[in-house]
Amino acid sequence: MIRVLIVEDDPMVAELNRRYLEQIDGFVLIAMARTVDEALGLLEKHDIDLVLLDIFIPGTNGLELLTQIREKGKDTDVIVVSAACDMHTIKKALRNGAVDYLIKPFEFERLNTALSDYRNQAVFMRNRDVMNQAELDRRILGREQQGQTELNKGLCRNTLNAVWENIRTAKGQSFTTEEMANSVGISRVSMRKYLDFLKQIDILSMEVVYGTVGRPVYRYRCINPESNIIKRYL
Repeated sequence: MIRVLIVEDDPMVAELNRRYLEQIDGFVLIAMARTVDEALGLLEKHDIDLVLLDIFIPGTNGLELLTQIREKGKDTDVIVVSAACDMHTIKKALRNGAVDYLIKPFEFERLNTALSDYRNQAVFMRNRDVMNQAELDRRILGREQQGQTELNKGLCRNTLNAVWENIRTAKGQSFTTEEMANSVGISRVSMRKYLDFLKQIDILSMEVVYGTVGRPVYRYRCINPESNIIKRYL
């Protein structure tokens, strides 16, 4: 689980962010802070992987917390969640290592995308000692390779489009191969090829669910609904 600290002086906004966080798999809220000093104390006390940081907080500007995290050499990432939209502030946050920047007010889907992308990168890097340029470009730097729009052998663009539309209709709910095959109207064997392809390009995640009897069930979930990668294949 990715351990999170929310730094936000407005109790209502902090509570909203907490509720948003609870809806996204892979994250656990460790604490909430209203000031930079309080946040620094919590960072010393707890192992925090990610800070959701507001900038306009009482006393010291939130960017100071980001600066101190870097100066102390802490292995903690920061996503800025702030109403500050001037280029000076945005540049300073990014130059000091903020991994993402959300401008208030924002939709839940934007936060979902930010946290899902962060989680996917964290899991990917945790399981790699080295990586090649293609992996670095696609998985970490977010650069898509050009010209690679051919589908895997045996896949049809029209069917992929139908699968994708049904996945979007699911709105983040998990599903099995059989459930999606019934929705689209193709065989489970064919559907498995499409789901494997979407998992390969980081659109879907898969988990194995073990019941009390019988074979394990493979459930899929869309983790990148806003990704532009899928558009190159439709």
